[in-house]
Amino acid sequence: MAGLNTRDPQTFWRDYAARLGEQVFAYALGRYIRGWEGFDRPLWGLLIATSRGFRFHHFPHESWMEALSRTTLGGEAPQERLIFIPQERLIAVELREERSWWKKLLTPQSPLLVIRYQDDAGEPRELLAETEKKAQAILQALDPQQRTP
Repeated sequence: MAGLNTRDPQTFWRDYAARLGEQVFAYALGRYIRGWEGFDRPLWGLLIATSRGFRFHHFPHESWMEALSRTTLGGEAPQERLIFIPQERLIAVELREERSWWKKLLTPQSPLLVIRYQDDAGEPRELLAETEKKAQAILQALDPQQRTP
């Protein structure tokens, strides 16, 4: 997905959908927390609902200090990371938000996108990602019971 650096969001999403060969229904910024084999730490990226399922796309980046220390001390450059869960493997999708106004005030937390799915072996798994409020559109796009006609 390299080469998608553009300042125009409409062009980005048109090109992104064309490269996937899927329609993009909804997206939000989010931070992967846990629940996917091979992803051992939180990562920022895009949470995306497409015509074929759910995607998480982490675009690599590093500050000039990180790049300098990596080239000086050795190490690998950050890599693009992708998660894809096909629609047929989705079990349930939920957006957990704090309801109590005083907890929101005292300990603000981002909404949590919870995706229950079946892994390659058919075992149930749960993926967690912090997200923004507009992730409700992802929930509606992925959950057939939430879709509006």
